[in-house]
Amino acid sequence: MSFALVVNSGSSSIKFQLVDPTKDATEDPFVSGLVEQIGEESGRITLKHQGEKHVVEEEIPDHAAGLKHVFELMEEHGCGPKQVDVVAVGHRVVHGGILFSGPELINDEVVEMIRDLIPLAPLHNGAHVAGMEVARDLLPDIPHVAVFDTGFFHTLPPAAALYAINKDVAMENGVRRYGFHGTSHEYVSQQVPELLGLPAEAVNQITLHLGNGASAAAIEGGRAVDTSMGLTPLAGLAMGTRSGDIDPSIVFHLHRQAGMSIDELDELLNKKSGIKGLAGVNDFRALRKMIEDEDEDAWLAYNIYIHQLRKFIGAYMIALGRVNAITFTAGVGENDAAVRADALAGLEAYGIKVDPEKNTQPSEVAREISTDDSAVKVFVVPTNEELAIARYAVAFA
Repeated sequence: MSFALVVNSGSSSIKFQLVDPTKDATEDPFVSGLVEQIGEESGRITLKHQGEKHVVEEEIPDHAAGLKHVFELMEEHGCGPKQVDVVAVGHRVVHGGILFSGPELINDEVVEMIRDLIPLAPLHNGAHVAGMEVARDLLPDIPHVAVFDTGFFHTLPPAAALYAINKDVAMENGVRRYGFHGTSHEYVSQQVPELLGLPAEAVNQITLHLGNGASAAAIEGGRAVDTSMGLTPLAGLAMGTRSGDIDPSIVFHLHRQAGMSIDELDELLNKKSGIKGLAGVNDFRALRKMIEDEDEDAWLAYNIYIHQLRKFIGAYMIALGRVNAITFTAGVGENDAAVRADALAGLEAYGIKVDPEKNTQPSEVAREISTDDSAVKVFVVPTNEELAIARYAVAFA
């Protein structure tokens, strides 16, 4: 049995999985785990393998130490990368800029190109580079592959990709819409034609990746033609802690009126806004409990979230002209039936009819939740970005 090691190196954490890319998406990975609190006084490594969970708490000074500790822990439990047949390592990379339109075999030149993109994703790309350097040092004899969140959106037409700002300033500074969650949107959208019984090129669809981060995409015949996130993942839908789209002048106003610095504004809009900024929580389960307790802030936050979601659904229906399917995925999209129902409520005139019974039935597999006579089919499709990354990686093996 051959595996791909999938590494998602974040600013203060490392997620990892050993994945059999031939397995069904509903099956658990052979190994999964998380390194947390890198650079803090006390860190934690969690490893899950064959139904058992192992936790180690110790200081993890940097990404190199974290990944080395992961490999040691895996070897201790008989599932280390050198004890099983690992044929490739897939690295999730948030930002590929305009340089990378698809998965890329990692070499020294590619690492430097990704390093050069750090200004576009300062919290992410630097950590990705650190993870790549460590993993390549520990596993030098197998291919390492970068898979970019932005890659799927390289097909955006100029009218969707470019902003109405001075073109020279934009070009000199790489300012354009890049889009994110691309691996998820691509993976999910590839499942929909089979569910419809249609060839991919005949399917127009809207995909909604709704988690703590959230994004929408319009996909025409398998190609992305618009998406809600922009230069960074801050744009678009209201999210767990991110504001989504706002009037840009709010930034100038808060700087002048409240004396907020660039760093403070960055923190406000990325980490202290969205659902959390409005209601004090960013977990939709906690938000739902607050709504049940008649908390007005929670109810307002939820309505703003749904309002934004409906605006993008409507815009993408017009952009596509003809829509075969609307698909929900990720943590909120897969598990919150109320969000799905409210996002599509009252759209029967547009051929969208959600079946209440189907919508509320829990399931871990892809399923239709629209009525039999709904002209636009509505699906819930579990995403599996790690499996998608694993499959891309082994293609280079």
